Amino acid sequence: MQIFGVDIGGSGIKGAPVDLDRGELTEERHKVLTPHPATPDAVADGVKEVVGHFGWTGPVGITFPGVVADGATIRTAANVDKAWIDTDARALLGDRLGGLPVTVLNDADAAGVAEMQFGAGRDRRGTVLLLTFGTGIGSALFVDGELVPNTELGHLELGGHDAEKRASTKAKEDGELTWEHWARRVTKYLAHVEMLFSPELFIIGGGVSRKADRFLPLIEGIKAEIVPAQLQNSAGIVGAAMRAAKTAS
Repeated sequence: MQIFGVDIGGSGIKGAPVDLDRGELTEERHKVLTPHPATPDAVADGVKEVVGHFGWTGPVGITFPGVVADGATIRTAANVDKAWIDTDARALLGDRLGGLPVTVLNDADAAGVAEMQFGAGRDRRGTVLLLTFGTGIGSALFVDGELVPNTELGHLELGGHDAEKRASTKAKEDGELTWEHWARRVTKYLAHVEMLFSPELFIIGGGVSRKADRFLPLIEGIKAEIVPAQLQNSAGIVGAAMRAAKTAS
């Protein structure tokens, strides 16, 4: 079975059809840059371009970088335009896609459900936390395989700032931090999250997971197991498609 997934991020909007039996993209993903300002209409146009690139006409799962209430209404918008707040994203995006069935969920939650089904969290029980490091820091919390949605732990306070302002990949790039310096910030963040939730497993996702060997060995003093995401930057697309299939069934 194939369903289309779209992952809206702070820097790019990417999507592809997904084989839900294998948890893999069936074609190379298509990506467009996230518009700035990332207003609802501008982002919706980007989503339309991505979906239209494949001529897709079925259900579409779409991630959003913020809290999504009831699969529709946007409640927070940290790395996109504030005009998204209180927008019915499901209605807006469905209309822009010509009435296609649309499902919307938090971006890190989407990555998490994909990793729990097909990746590093497969068959893991207890408390598992997936953290996506990119423009911000996304989080997906699972207890015995069940998702606790919209946790948004990237906005925990760390050193007097939102954690993602100190420890995201963007913070590393903007500050021109070495891997060693950035790993120290990530360690402080993980220690704080571990104190609050006591997970058995951290899964580190986002684009930086492709370079896990550069920083994971530098993280010390964390009791939980720490592993890189296996689906890497495709996890959000796969998870979005999974949610769309579940909604359509």
